[in-house]
Amino acid sequence: MSEREPSGPALRYGIDAIYVPIVLGAATVVLVVLGIVGSNVWLVVIGLFFLAQTAMYLYTTLIGKHQVWSGLLDRLGLQGPEHVLDLGCGRGAVLVAAARRLDSGSATGIDLWRSVDQSGNDQTRTHMNAEAASVGDRVTLDTGDLRSLPYPDASFDVVVSSLAIHNISGIQERLRAIDEAARVLRPGGRLCIADIRSVGKYAQRLRELGMVEVNVRRIGPNGWFGGPWEAMTSVTAARPK
Repeated sequence: MSEREPSGPALRYGIDAIYVPIVLGAATVVLVVLGIVGSNVWLVVIGLFFLAQTAMYLYTTLIGKHQVWSGLLDRLGLQGPEHVLDLGCGRGAVLVAAARRLDSGSATGIDLWRSVDQSGNDQTRTHMNAEAASVGDRVTLDTGDLRSLPYPDASFDVVVSSLAIHNISGIQERLRAIDEAARVLRPGGRLCIADIRSVGKYAQRLRELGMVEVNVRRIGPNGWFGGPWEAMTSVTAARPK
């Protein structure tokens, strides 16, 4: 059983794509007001549907996805000495959770630090979260493009990525990030990616690259960003020894 994940006012991981719940919330208000003023029950019903979407989105980004990754990291079975790479680490939710499972190992996070992908996404904030979780000595942060990682071949025992690769425009460019993830993985190393689209194509590319034990798994309600039509899916794989 893993350690309980850290929580508290010092740890702030932000909201994924903050504009989405803002738009959903604004639509809720407009539709409900118009429905009440115009005595149109259907506008009110649609507005309440948007309200439910907003609530589900906020739950997933603030609570659900953390529970999802706790389970995914548990299944990776980290022993402590591994070197872990988090692609698109953002404010460090997965990075910190992985680092807490290490002792002599280390966790490296790389990101372009774009706040449009996550509210307040900033390298300094991520460092503060690592320090607040008492894993600052195990965490390294880099700036870089996932399609051209600044690391030698076979540098990491484990590569993870959460809700990051889909932010790259174009499927071929996303597959370049998959190529890089496989390149920096050591023989016998493991990979786990969770995203909201293109995961089946990630899995296909991993098989083409010679990865084994490639498995795709649909995440349940804890990974629903507003509904099952925008759900997290994970792909896991291993590099042959």
